[in-house]
Amino acid sequence: MTILPPQISPQILLTSAGRAWSGLSAEFVHIPRGRSHIQGSDMHRLGIHFSPPVNADCQCDGRRMRRVQKWGDIDVIPAGVDGSWEDDSDCRILRVCLDPSRLDQVAGELGRDVGKIELQPKFQLRDAGIEAICRAIKADLEADTPSDPLYIDLLANALAIRLIETASGASVTPESRTEPKLSPRQLRMLTEFIETHLEQKLHLADLAALAGVSVTRLKTLFRNSTGVPVHQYVIRRRVEYALALMTTTSMPASEIALAAGFAHQSHMTTTLRRFTGQTPGEILRQASEFRPKLQRPV
Repeated sequence: MTILPPQISPQILLTSAGRAWSGLSAEFVHIPRGRSHIQGSDMHRLGIHFSPPVNADCQCDGRRMRRVQKWGDIDVIPAGVDGSWEDDSDCRILRVCLDPSRLDQVAGELGRDVGKIELQPKFQLRDAGIEAICRAIKADLEADTPSDPLYIDLLANALAIRLIETASGASVTPESRTEPKLSPRQLRMLTEFIETHLEQKLHLADLAALAGVSVTRLKTLFRNSTGVPVHQYVIRRRVEYALALMTTTSMPASEIALAAGFAHQSHMTTTLRRFTGQTPGEILRQASEFRPKLQRPV
């Protein structure tokens, strides 16, 4: 009889649970040395190594690979497939799960035949695009304030596109060399909607429905039309609106933060410092110096 080594339990260090992500989830985990088994899931899964090299023995879908697992190595496990990993040292892994329906949706929006896209288990994949997306996901998990849902939707769609590319072995590029843009009416509708709903959480699906295009199409058209991605446009407008309120009203900073669509005052402070290099207090002090003082009547 074969005696298998005992299973080890990973320690969850960071998680997207409770952040209201849609179609995407993630955990940053510490895995003790030993053998771990992961049951098949209804989600596509990726694991990216974020620690010093370890010797690993990996088995998945009848495939086996012994390798030195290094920083940035990516394992791709399609939905419904289970596997086991045995490491000779502790390691830290970012586990990312993507809903297959999101991948199918993106493939359809790109004009791809969903039936011909079949993800295969991959060990030690090196992909700069997926690594960059995973780093962005990890950075969001580490942030005290969750990112706008628009940003998470963009990351989920970007990951879906990269998985489609790795499955087909070809880049997803538009057939036409011209850069399609939103019509003036579509752009006006979108920017007006964003302006009047800055205090709310905005979602790509709602903006795409308003413009009458797919989510993937919206990303391309909006960037071609404005020069920036949707989420960056929204954040910039929130920053600009917050600055306007600070310099033209006496509203408390906590109320300005909510009115401009930030989760709370510290979220606004962090964002303003990133965009302007100044805190709200510094901006208010500077504004007060240039504000005209009331003259006493002679």
